[in-house]
Amino acid sequence: MSIILYGSQSTASLVVHWLLIELGIEHELKMLDFDKHEQKSPEYLAINPQGRVPALLVDGQVLTESAAIAMHLADLYPQAALAPAIGSPERAAYYRWMFFCAYTLMPAYRGWFYPDEPAGGENIDKVKASSRAAIEYAWQQVNDHLEINGPFLLGERKSAADFVLTMLMRWSRNMPRPTDSWPALLAHASRMKALPSFREVCAREGLTDWT
Repeated sequence: MSIILYGSQSTASLVVHWLLIELGIEHELKMLDFDKHEQKSPEYLAINPQGRVPALLVDGQVLTESAAIAMHLADLYPQAALAPAIGSPERAAYYRWMFFCAYTLMPAYRGWFYPDEPAGGENIDKVKASSRAAIEYAWQQVNDHLEINGPFLLGERKSAADFVLTMLMRWSRNMPRPTDSWPALLAHASRMKALPSFREVCAREGLTDWT
């Protein structure tokens, strides 16, 4: 199987890179320089017209959207037990949290990091304030869930959803209220960051903060 990952440091491609390492999947990594707008180059737009990362090429097939790729990788390697059985109650919970990450947290983060996009430069402060409120409200929900049902999103068993969640926790590290200020989220992150694969992906991407 030929696998190529297009990514960039500290972006949503991190979770895909992390899972590739966790699962022991041989791959080629192509890091794009966002400062040089390489994600908007004609060559990359031919792969992913959205001009975002990640993009994963699996035997030539282009896959995009980090949560979707994470789910596919977990299904490709069932021996790693990172995805519950299809049709099980645990699988339903897995879908819930994976799409909570994709539909609730990720859009709110985009509003925080790119506040000019939805309403123009004159409304940046308002967008950031509303995005921060949405992010913190969402993290409170996850913290409450983990306090009762943890230590992982599905209980005693970690899943690909925990990898996505941990990446999103990292994104809050420089926000006014980072996720480390919630006890259950801090405990969850500590467990995930203790994985050898996390230390390895940080080393390969040159990440030194929140490690």
